[in-house]
Amino acid sequence: MTVSVKGAGDAQAMCPHRLVLEHVTSRWGVLVLIELLGRPYRFSELRRAIGGAVGRGVSEKMLTQTLQTLERDGLVHRDAKPVIPPRVDYSLTALGREAAEQVRALARWTETRMGEVEQARRAYDERRRADGERRRADEEAREPRSRAS
Repeated sequence: MTVSVKGAGDAQAMCPHRLVLEHVTSRWGVLVLIELLGRPYRFSELRRAIGGAVGRGVSEKMLTQTLQTLERDGLVHRDAKPVIPPRVDYSLTALGREAAEQVRALARWTETRMGEVEQARRAYDERRRADGERRRADEEAREPRSRAS
């Protein structure tokens, strides 16, 4: 995810809400928003918290880009304190809190419905496997006729 710049493409100009939706629902955007619902975080704390949530850490570069993008969209507030060493805290804006609540609701829905999703996946995979076997059998049945001609 890169920081979106106004006028950066036809898709953004035609459908700006789609771009914000991409930012909010990106792999790291979702996790940042949900994590920041709990409290403000320093960069390294947020990186560790997100890494623990997915089992694989987010790179500094990707987290920086995600935070910048969400800040540009008005969802995240960056508070840089003029102290030594520098301290930067990230928190949600009111708009960001609203978006994060929606994303968290979707995340909870996926958790509660995962059994049904897995069941649907198994049924789909079985149908595909059966269709493939049927196609192979049909091709094999036609093959001898083709050779006889």
